[in-house]
Amino acid sequence: MTAPDLALAGFASALRHAGLAVTSDRVHLFLQAVATLDAGVTADVYWAGRAALCSGPDDTARYDEVFAAWFSGDRSNGAARRTTTQPSVQAALEVDDSAGSEDGDQSSNASASTTEVLRHRDVAELSASDRAQLNRLFGSLRPRIPVRRTVRRRPSHRGDIDPRRTLRAQLRQVGEPARVHYRRRGTRPRRVVVLVDVSGSMRPYADSLLRLAHTMVQRAPRSVEVFTIGTRLTRVTPALRRGDAESALRSAGNVVPDWSGGTRLGEVLKVFLDRWGQRGMARRSIVVVCSDGWERGDTTLLGAQVQRLAALAHRVVWLNPHRGKPGYLPVQTGIVAVLPHLDELVAGHSLASFADLLEVVADA
Repeated sequence: MTAPDLALAGFASALRHAGLAVTSDRVHLFLQAVATLDAGVTADVYWAGRAALCSGPDDTARYDEVFAAWFSGDRSNGAARRTTTQPSVQAALEVDDSAGSEDGDQSSNASASTTEVLRHRDVAELSASDRAQLNRLFGSLRPRIPVRRTVRRRPSHRGDIDPRRTLRAQLRQVGEPARVHYRRRGTRPRRVVVLVDVSGSMRPYADSLLRLAHTMVQRAPRSVEVFTIGTRLTRVTPALRRGDAESALRSAGNVVPDWSGGTRLGEVLKVFLDRWGQRGMARRSIVVVCSDGWERGDTTLLGAQVQRLAALAHRVVWLNPHRGKPGYLPVQTGIVAVLPHLDELVAGHSLASFADLLEVVADA
């Protein structure tokens, strides 16, 4: 694809992550329409995209926002975003005197309701007491480590016929018909690599993301690797193998030299690929990058390294804390550079979104 085609494909990816149902067929039709018209005329690109990429009138407003943000040259700030007011539904508490409800039941229901609300709150907006309660709720997460099929086959009750075992069984029966044996490919855990951005812009979320990584490491110590990224690359997997979360995070904090520092994602990802990923850690693995995408360095380098990472890994998942907030558009310079090479762009601002990420990783 040429550079203009890549830019147009990136625009289509931005629309998809903004909520539009943009399929590969629609993207192909969009590129054909622009090639027929004139890619240098903004109006031609606008109407070609609106005709090919919008499913109906409901997509027009969001399409206009993403188009303005993508082609205005001010992608860091984005376009004027719509403020969606979420309806507040309040249910009245009805007291049934005949039921004889006890104070203990009311306290239990109130506690459950508070916990459910806390699961969906942005961790950056929590008070110290709420954050302490949230930290205890991380124990409720149950990661499922993904698996992959091995080359070697194992005996099974179904699958392909195992000719050698079947033949040996018949020889033991002196040529008489014997039970048919089967075999199938076995499975083994697939490696998961988590890269946590600990720069200044990610400071409100770094602690919770490391707790999430600690939960994953405890579930599969040999299959999960964790690194921190910022201005340097630091492997914190040994520290997170400690059973106690508080002790593990203190140990990780002691070995991370660039906590709340700057951001050089492109350079750090290059170091990871040169030292760890290219040698085998990223090969056929699921790589989860936890970052808001703010890049102080060259975004061209960042895009090239993520493209290189996508060629090695089984899937590349990018967790952005701002993804789950109302009105978010993927127009930050770093996100724009990496978006065409991602398999998933997911939210990561609350405990509920962390649980969703674990399901995405497990099903990858």
